[in-house]
Amino acid sequence: MLANMAISLILHKKISTTVAKAKALRKYVEPLITKSKTDSTHSRRVVFSYLQDKEAVSLLFSEISEKVADRPGGYTRILKTGNRLGDNAEMSIIELVDYNESLLTEAAPAKAKTRRSRRSNKPAETESTVISDAVVVEDEQSADEASSEVEVAAEDVVAEAESADSEAQDAPEESDENKKEEEK
Repeated sequence: MLANMAISLILHKKISTTVAKAKALRKYVEPLITKSKTDSTHSRRVVFSYLQDKEAVSLLFSEISEKVADRPGGYTRILKTGNRLGDNAEMSIIELVDYNESLLTEAAPAKAKTRRSRRSNKPAETESTVISDAVVVEDEQSADEASSEVEVAAEDVVAEAESADSEAQDAPEESDENKKEEEK
């Protein structure tokens, strides 16, 4: 059983099995991978005596041994995936460490987050649009130019906020009914 699982792991780079079998397979396959680092007739014959599969042995010595050449050990990773529905056995995925593309690729850069205000007055809306424009500017231009434009935009926002506050103080107070009609 371990030989068949080792062949499947070498050919497919990842297999799903129970946790107990994965731990047993790790002890079985890691010495074989270590043996494959030295490509000699003796080491090929020793590995073939365990696996009994020419395709798996050739793949192990040609492709896998090149990827793990500088790794001192720990060629496999066991990821627990939960319990099986039928008999509630603990399931896991055992995989070769150097072949997991999702962990090897870099994380995508996070999008710039914009803040949303609970207030619905005009200055807050202007501020949020200026912030989103500043993010676009940073992507397109150098950091020095972008920072100067952000400072100018921030000054404009402050000026607009002050003018809106002064207009609000100058305007007579409206009744609640008029405000509700304007919102609609």
